[in-house]
Amino acid sequence: MPVLERWTPFRDLELIDQRMRRLLPAFLPPVIPATDIVETKDELVFELEVPGYEEKELDVEVGDHVLTVAGRRTAGKEDSEQEVRLHERLESMFERSFQLPPDTDPQHLTATYGKGILTLHVPKTSRPKPLKVPISSA
Repeated sequence: MPVLERWTPFRDLELIDQRMRRLLPAFLPPVIPATDIVETKDELVFELEVPGYEEKELDVEVGDHVLTVAGRRTAGKEDSEQEVRLHERLESMFERSFQLPPDTDPQHLTATYGKGILTLHVPKTSRPKPLKVPISSA
């Protein structure tokens, strides 16, 4: 049964992009999730858009004040009883890194995931005040 669909030039551009990503995955940059970073008095909050990913497909690491978020999604299992009419979703992976300021405490980072949004809370610590060292004459 034919499907009626309204033509839009942007839809055609999206299809070309998807086909190129399938044909030339090594030459095209990976899709990077959109991120909002909000700073409050007590913490930094990172919100990454990762729709379609499950929690087990996401990985969050912190080392040397660098926060790295990675995701890997693989194609679903094919059912021999089903006939695929349209397959647009790509197997994809991403990795995104953020430099954390020195006044954050990455050891107490918390992560939550819901409605396609990965939210990371990085608490701030109080900055140590510079130590005044007296100089004595020799």
